[in-house]
Amino acid sequence: MLSLLGSLRRGNFVQRSLRFRSSASASLSRTFAGPTSSTVFTWSAWVKRGALTGTYRLFGASTNTFLTFNSSDQLNLTLNGTSAATSTAVFRDPSAWYHIVYAQNGAAQTLYVNQTPVATGTTANTVFNTAIAHQIGAANTASFFDGYMAEVNFIDGQALTASSFGQIESTTGVWSPKPYAGSYGTNGFYLKFGNTSSVAALGTDSSGNGNTWTVNNVSLTAGATYDSMIDVPVNYSDGGNGRGNYAVLNPTRGNMVVSTNTYVNFTLSNANLTFSGAAANNAAQDASIAVNSGKYYWEVIHTSVDNQTQSAGTYVRTNASETSIGRVSGVAYLKSGNKLVNDVSTVYGNSWTTGDVIGIALDLVNNEITYYKNNVSQGAISITATDLCCAHLLKTNGTGTLDGSINFGQRPFTYTPPTGFRALNTNNLPTPSIVNGANFMAATTYTGNAAARSLSNAVNNVSFQPDLVWIKSRTPAGTSHALFDSVRGATRYLSSNTTAIEVLNANTLPAFTADGFSLGTDTTLVNASANSYVAWQWKAGGAAVSNTQGTITSQVSANTTAGFSVVTYTGTGANATIGHGLGVAPKMVILKKRADATASWNVYHESLGNSYYLNLELTTGRSGPDITRWNNTSPTSSVFSVGTANATNGTGAPGFVAYCFAEIAGFSKISSYTGNGLPDGPFVFCGFRPRFVMIKAAVGGTGNWCIWDSARNTFNVMNDMIQADLPATEVPGTTNIDFLSNGFKPRFTSSNWNGTGVTYIFAAFAEVPSKYALAR
Repeated sequence: MLSLLGSLRRGNFVQRSLRFRSSASASLSRTFAGPTSSTVFTWSAWVKRGALTGTYRLFGASTNTFLTFNSSDQLNLTLNGTSAATSTAVFRDPSAWYHIVYAQNGAAQTLYVNQTPVATGTTANTVFNTAIAHQIGAANTASFFDGYMAEVNFIDGQALTASSFGQIESTTGVWSPKPYAGSYGTNGFYLKFGNTSSVAALGTDSSGNGNTWTVNNVSLTAGATYDSMIDVPVNYSDGGNGRGNYAVLNPTRGNMVVSTNTYVNFTLSNANLTFSGAAANNAAQDASIAVNSGKYYWEVIHTSVDNQTQSAGTYVRTNASETSIGRVSGVAYLKSGNKLVNDVSTVYGNSWTTGDVIGIALDLVNNEITYYKNNVSQGAISITATDLCCAHLLKTNGTGTLDGSINFGQRPFTYTPPTGFRALNTNNLPTPSIVNGANFMAATTYTGNAAARSLSNAVNNVSFQPDLVWIKSRTPAGTSHALFDSVRGATRYLSSNTTAIEVLNANTLPAFTADGFSLGTDTTLVNASANSYVAWQWKAGGAAVSNTQGTITSQVSANTTAGFSVVTYTGTGANATIGHGLGVAPKMVILKKRADATASWNVYHESLGNSYYLNLELTTGRSGPDITRWNNTSPTSSVFSVGTANATNGTGAPGFVAYCFAEIAGFSKISSYTGNGLPDGPFVFCGFRPRFVMIKAAVGGTGNWCIWDSARNTFNVMNDMIQADLPATEVPGTTNIDFLSNGFKPRFTSSNWNGTGVTYIFAAFAEVPSKYALAR
């Protein structure tokens, strides 16, 4: 842990960000001098987006030369009216920082995001870095950017890569800022926005060149328009609120329908810290960070208040994993002075109105919430936090609007937080047990060559010996999935898309290695020449041990840190329990009778309860109630239960294999959500940026078991989907789902993952927890 802290503290040079409010036409401007080179230069900045799906300029020099986010959320470079480079990837995660670099080298240009080239072009520049007016956050006083920028560098005379400004943190695997150490050239500058002595001082050049910028329509007046932020792409303590990636209101939430009532998003502005709920609309909005431990404080000021007494503008949801809207799991301080606890209104404190500062102190140590009106406590309210808690806005139909601003501590609080309470940012989140998901779960791709070989770390990019390897050919169609595990032994596989018996084939996967696995000469499933493959790999506990905690003795390879175990057992036909070795109750169990082609794959998922099950090889929704599958008994910290069904406890050797998954904060999320049937689907909070997501329609609909991963799609949209229940080829699409720094979001109307009112179960595994997912 000391190495992690030392690694992150190298970012302490990152002092502040500047908020650009498009509503205020905020920008920086400067007229350049004669350049070192008008054809060779580099622009670098760390950027956190506010408004999405519009045209927002980052850097401009005229009406037709600019670097911009276009209306499709792609990164675009336009030079003298010619679109020179446009990313295929889209960048619409308002909860993350992006490192953006534009390098011009003669008549060639490269755009980087988080060290990866995302677009290139071959267009000559005749405008940027010439002796004309330039702007940051706009182009020719138009298309103003909405969001935050930090660490803005311009290097005149050198075409550099992103590695001049950033580095991979060895512990977390996250791309992070580092100080630029080279020369700047004539027009070069470095804006760190650290001087808050005046608005003009915010534009101070720290390169030594004196190329200071004019600051336009930016405010340092205390309150909602204060634009010098400590929201930055690094984590460190500063003796105050802490520097890190701060919570904002999350515009990706998506509309929800509850009992025929539609809850729309609030209209957000000012980089997602100002909200407006129109009259006659139900509206709801969550913060981008949810928590399940610690003490946190934030403030809300309303500028207009809906006159319906049940409108709850100062609301805390105590189950942030719910994707349906409602007041059932939450607490509010109503403007009447009443409190609303789990939808029941009772007397609480003083009434409040516009202009009052409502402080919210969320205490998950003692499980209570205290509201403050202008720094006066209204009393503690006991809560039962069922999952994750988050700041929440809620408005019901009325005759007025519900408008205001929220402050999570990225600007100065109006009042000092109560003792022991901290601002809501990534630095102040608890340290997760797994800081880099790549140490326990991997998704990798390879190309078959029909030759025996080892997929070691150099090829497979895996740092551990996997205990479950799930391989699927991306092309051609008709190739089954192949699941291998270390407990049954290498060379033995089952296929998720069929009930077929376990197959022994020495030419498939002959060994699990210290940093991957080896392949044989099999050309049917795993190594056909020129075929593309994906391999999903999980680390359990290595060699299996005997487990006698259940009524059936099992063989178990368990990793309690990662919440994953591989279990084999022989069925008895009578109600029984099986030890899983995890020390906490698994939320999902996937099992198969190994030598019985009539026995389906059975899946237990906590969201469905212990009377229901799903079949991995079928599109059907949940089946049940059925006491014979799980004996109507949920898993415990030591065992899972089976009934008398042949598919979960039938007799005969070699018995069963079960893959057991517990939920580990920051690494895995096993839960459910409700689809809204809209292209703007529901946001699903996970607490990490996913590496792997599997979704299945469970209640109210049917559909395939859909899988996405960040190996096949390194940037959004995640549009290459594989179906666990089919041997079909990878299914390409245009708008499937987005992986975000704090979860995922369906971006398409599909019965498979976003049908109206359908309940979907999912299992997601992390690339990196949100505490460290500062740059995606």
